[in-house]
Amino acid sequence: MGKDVIVACDFASAKETFDFLDRFQGKKPFVKIGMELFYAEGPAIVREIKARGHKIFLDLKLHDIPNTVKKAMAVLSRLDVDICNLHAGGTIRMMEAALEGLTRPDGTRPLLIAVTQLTSTDQESMENDLMIHAPIADVVMHYAENAKRAGLDGVVCSPLEAQKVHDRCGRDFLTVTPGVRFADGDVGDQKRVMTPVEAKKIGSDYIVVGRPITASADPVAAYERCVAEFVG
Repeated sequence: MGKDVIVACDFASAKETFDFLDRFQGKKPFVKIGMELFYAEGPAIVREIKARGHKIFLDLKLHDIPNTVKKAMAVLSRLDVDICNLHAGGTIRMMEAALEGLTRPDGTRPLLIAVTQLTSTDQESMENDLMIHAPIADVVMHYAENAKRAGLDGVVCSPLEAQKVHDRCGRDFLTVTPGVRFADGDVGDQKRVMTPVEAKKIGSDYIVVGRPITASADPVAAYERCVAEFVG
C-alpha cells in the first residue's frame, strides 16, 4: 500500500471547498469529506469532487445498531468513495454488519476502517468522561484487533500507535492517522500528535492533514511540503 497525504476539507460549503481545490491547478490531492461538509451539501458534493478526479475518504464515523449501520453503508456504497469509516466502539457485530452493507452486489466495495480513539482524547478524558480505565494504548490495540476480526481493512489511530497496530494486526492492516502537524506548527485541539516525517518513520499508511494545509497562507506549498516530508 503506497503512502499518501489526505487533505481534510473541513469546510462549511461547496463554494469554499471548490475555491480551495481550484488552487491546486491540475493536482488531485486525496481529500477527506467530513461531517461538516457532508451535512451542509449532501451526497452531491461527494459526486462532484469524485467527478473532478479526486480520491475520497468519506469520514462520517457511523456508530449505531448493526442493522442501521448496515443500511446506511449500503447507501454510501453507491457514492463510489475510496474509504469509509465507523467507530470501533460500536462492537464487532456492528462492524461486520457495516461491511455487509458496504459490499456491492458485484463484490466490490470501498475500504472500510474503524476509529479507535479520537486523537483529541487523552488518558484523563478517557477515564473521566468515558469511564474507560485501561491504558489508552491497550484500548486502541483492542479496538484494532476487533476491527481486524470483523474483516475491516484498517483503523484510524494516532500516529503514536500506528507501528504498534502494524505489529499486532499485520503490515497490510492499514493505519490512517490524523493528529499530524508540522514541527513548527500549532497543535490546536489535538492531544496525540506527530510530524509528517515522524509518521513516515513509524509506518503510517495515510496521514490526514487539515488546518496545517487548509489554514495556511499558501495551501499548495503546505500540501507539497507535507507530501515531501511524508512520501518523499
